[in-house]
Amino acid sequence: MAFTEVRAVMMAAGVGSRLYGHNNSHPHKALLRFGGRSLLQRHIEILRLLGVSELVLVTGYRSEELGQELVRLNVLDYVSMRYNPLFRRGSLLSLWTVRDVLRSGAGILCMDADVLYHSDLLRRLMPSRNCLLLDRNVDDTEEPVRLYLRNGKLVEFQKLVVTDVYYETIGEWPGFLRLVPESAARLADILERFVTAGRLDAPYEEAMREAFLAQPDIFSFSIEDITGLPWIEIDFPSDVERAKRDILPRLT
Repeated sequence: MAFTEVRAVMMAAGVGSRLYGHNNSHPHKALLRFGGRSLLQRHIEILRLLGVSELVLVTGYRSEELGQELVRLNVLDYVSMRYNPLFRRGSLLSLWTVRDVLRSGAGILCMDADVLYHSDLLRRLMPSRNCLLLDRNVDDTEEPVRLYLRNGKLVEFQKLVVTDVYYETIGEWPGFLRLVPESAARLADILERFVTAGRLDAPYEEAMREAFLAQPDIFSFSIEDITGLPWIEIDFPSDVERAKRDILPRLT
């Protein structure tokens, strides 16, 4: 397999309780429609446009509905589904579910399914290198995963606001990154370590943080500043309204 091949892995297993509540009867967030197309359809169209060879979709909640959408879109030759039966636990388990893909020798795009965004976000990730996206317009809530940079290098990666790390730049990470094959395989090893240790309720960002900060030689990142590009993660009802009002009109 040539190292130039890029495969995408997308986390789409979560329940979406912050958006819908806990009644377990709501639709999947990836099926929210904006401009007549579901988030999932938009992801697939962009990935194909950029030449990504395959999308591996990690499912859990309402997996059958996602499958029906793939049939409707006639993309079963492009998208494969992986079911995470423990989807109500930490998101780390969803990424661990595709550890074989991380070790496949391909370049990897890691993605969250609940994001509406301009295609340029993914286009910035396509060159053959480890790459993280950063938006300097970060709010002061506990929701954003933050990147902290010093001299252009990653020195911290987490949701918590840190006070004990010297940094020059801070920004929000939108949930997409690019890994070269060696780095993707090493991340799979870290995920295995978390699962073996019983840390099944951890978010996948914790495993990424451990990998990125402990092994900077393997996880040396290019940082792409996407400040000003339209994107939004759909977590709360207000995000749906903002996506329709502010983000969708700016997408091409």
